[in-house]
Amino acid sequence: MAAHERIEVNPKVMLGKPVIRGTRVSVELVLRKLAEGATEADLLDGYPGLTAADIKAAISYGADAVAHEETLELKRYPSVAEG
Repeated sequence: MAAHERIEVNPKVMLGKPVIRGTRVSVELVLRKLAEGATEADLLDGYPGLTAADIKAAISYGADAVAHEETLELKRYPSVAEG
Protein backbone atom coordinates (compact mmCIF):
# COMPACT_ATOMS: atom_id res chain seq x y z
CA MET A 1 0.00 0.00 0.00
CA ALA A 2 1.41 3.41 -1.01
CA ALA A 3 2.02 5.96 1.73
CA HIS A 4 -0.94 8.18 1.00
CA GLU A 5 -3.27 5.21 0.62
CA ARG A 6 -2.73 4.75 4.37
CA ILE A 7 -4.18 8.24 5.00
CA GLU A 8 -7.91 8.89 4.91
CA VAL A 9 -9.81 12.17 4.83
CA ASN A 10 -13.48 11.63 5.65
CA PRO A 11 -15.80 14.33 7.00
CA LYS A 12 -17.44 11.68 9.21
CA VAL A 13 -14.15 10.80 10.93
CA MET A 14 -12.43 13.34 13.21
CA LEU A 15 -14.24 16.23 11.47
CA GLY A 16 -12.43 15.48 8.20
CA LYS A 17 -8.89 15.70 9.54
CA PRO A 18 -6.42 13.37 7.81
CA VAL A 19 -6.20 10.14 9.84
CA ILE A 20 -4.46 6.81 9.53
CA ARG A 21 -6.94 4.72 7.52
CA GLY A 22 -9.20 2.60 9.71
CA THR A 23 -8.28 4.50 12.89
CA ARG A 24 -9.08 7.74 14.65
CA VAL A 25 -5.37 8.54 14.94
CA SER A 26 -4.80 11.83 13.13
CA VAL A 27 -1.75 12.71 11.08
CA GLU A 28 -1.50 15.82 13.24
CA LEU A 29 -1.30 13.73 16.42
CA VAL A 30 1.48 11.56 15.01
CA LEU A 31 3.49 14.59 13.87
CA ARG A 32 3.00 16.44 17.16
CA LYS A 33 4.03 13.41 19.22
CA LEU A 34 7.17 12.99 17.10
CA ALA A 35 7.92 16.72 17.43
CA GLU A 36 7.59 16.40 21.21
CA GLY A 37 10.26 13.69 21.17
CA ALA A 38 8.18 10.51 21.03
CA THR A 39 9.89 7.65 19.24
CA GLU A 40 8.36 5.28 16.73
CA ALA A 41 8.34 2.65 19.49
CA ASP A 42 6.47 5.05 21.81
CA LEU A 43 3.76 5.57 19.19
CA LEU A 44 3.47 1.87 18.41
CA ASP A 45 3.12 1.11 22.14
CA GLY A 46 0.61 3.90 22.74
CA TYR A 47 -1.53 3.24 19.67
CA PRO A 48 -1.67 -0.54 19.10
CA GLY A 49 -3.44 -0.26 15.73
CA LEU A 50 -0.59 1.80 14.31
CA THR A 51 2.25 0.35 12.23
CA ALA A 52 5.67 1.70 11.35
CA ALA A 53 4.43 2.18 7.77
CA ASP A 54 1.52 4.28 9.09
CA ILE A 55 3.94 6.58 10.91
CA LYS A 56 6.05 6.99 7.78
CA ALA A 57 2.88 7.71 5.77
CA ALA A 58 1.88 10.44 8.25
CA ILE A 59 5.32 12.06 7.94
CA SER A 60 5.16 11.85 4.15
CA TYR A 61 1.64 13.31 4.10
CA GLY A 62 2.75 16.21 6.32
CA ALA A 63 5.77 16.92 4.14
CA ASP A 64 3.65 16.89 1.00
CA ALA A 65 1.09 19.23 2.60
CA VAL A 66 3.82 21.76 3.40
CA ALA A 67 5.45 21.33 -0.02
CA HIS A 68 2.21 22.32 -1.73
CA GLU A 69 1.53 25.36 0.45
CA GLU A 70 1.28 28.65 -1.36
CA THR A 71 2.59 31.86 0.12
CA LEU A 72 0.90 35.05 -0.95
CA GLU A 73 2.45 38.45 -0.50
CA LEU A 74 -0.07 41.01 0.65
CA LYS A 75 0.58 44.66 -0.01
CA ARG A 76 -0.23 46.97 2.82
CA TYR A 77 -1.69 50.29 1.86
CA PRO A 78 -1.55 53.20 4.32
CA SER A 79 -4.83 54.01 5.97
CA VAL A 80 -6.41 57.43 5.77
CA ALA A 81 -5.23 58.15 9.35
CA GLU A 82 -1.62 57.36 8.36
CA GLY A 83 -1.80 59.78 5.47
